[in-house]
Amino acid sequence: MERKLRILQRIREVDQASWDALAVPSSSPFVEWTWLDCLEEAGCVGPRTGWLPHHFALFEDDRLVAAAPAYLKGNSEGEFVFDWSWADVAQRMGIAYYPKLVLAVPFTPATGDRLLALPGQDRGELAHVFTAVAQELARELPMSSAHVLFPREAEAEAWTDAGMLHRLGVQYHWHNAGYASWDDFLATFNSKRRHQLKREAAQPAKDGVEIRTLAPAELTQERADEMHALYTTTVDKFRWGRRYMNQRFFRLIAERWKDRLAWVVATKGSRVVASAFNVKKSDRLYGRYWGAHEELPFLHFNVCYYHGVREAIRDGLAVFEPGAGGEHKRARGFVPTMTHSAHWVKDPRLAGILGPHVARESEAIADYVRGEGPDPEG
Repeated sequence: MERKLRILQRIREVDQASWDALAVPSSSPFVEWTWLDCLEEAGCVGPRTGWLPHHFALFEDDRLVAAAPAYLKGNSEGEFVFDWSWADVAQRMGIAYYPKLVLAVPFTPATGDRLLALPGQDRGELAHVFTAVAQELARELPMSSAHVLFPREAEAEAWTDAGMLHRLGVQYHWHNAGYASWDDFLATFNSKRRHQLKREAAQPAKDGVEIRTLAPAELTQERADEMHALYTTTVDKFRWGRRYMNQRFFRLIAERWKDRLAWVVATKGSRVVASAFNVKKSDRLYGRYWGAHEELPFLHFNVCYYHGVREAIRDGLAVFEPGAGGEHKRARGFVPTMTHSAHWVKDPRLAGILGPHVARESEAIADYVRGEGPDPEG
């Protein structure tokens, strides 16, 4: 049986069924063929955005047995595992940091499998194979480094065993402790905090706002345009905001990925005033984007957090990942949760500097998650 690894310039170089057969039911929805293809089809990734597809695809004879979504990067935009300071150090040392390789889902700081494989494949062995391929690419292209972003912990350990640095990060996730109702969840807070959450959750009704999740049949092209317009209200508001997702992407995903979408809308009369781009798969809910045409008290908390928690309780979901950042989430029942990444740097001088730095940083984050240290991002 012959094994051969190909680098795919487009996800369409393999068929959907073969790629999705590698993603077990519990895998992140964002590694599915349709999501990745919509990003490419819409032009959200490609030469103009600094994300050049270089997907790893391992074949046994003609059968795809393992893969990883991968991109050659000309910048550090849209990754959410921040290495701007690494690039700065490299520049000071006269080392070209870009291009680099990332095994990741563009613009998506959600934990999940990055190394996809058919059942029975040895993931530890595959991590060594893919690391060796990345190192070979680093010599050929050339590129400075390879980075695996937001893998699960066990997979991060496999990459570490293959010679990469294991870096920790932190997000705030909601975990279902078997809550039977919203009130059951509120009962876990002290009296003062419980009163605050009740007051915030009651505000939309006082403002005449209704919040609901759209059904698949409601995900029309007009609705996709509306959701894109709301998305831009947030990314255009901040100097660090970027329009990573374009209108074409919203239209494609609404047409081709309806069963995964859990888009939330807040309406006041017949007018949509706010939205959240949520995705649901298996026992997890993922919050991605938020936008509002009107600023109303506590509207963000209700659309992005409380509605999702209610939905997760109702549907018996285990975890709600609302996205990156946000110490304010902690006061609303979202707990510090470690995220993972793995990194290999070609230049031994730069690697020698980054190794101790990553170790100290990860130790501080682990202490914070255990409740033994200050917020490393605060």
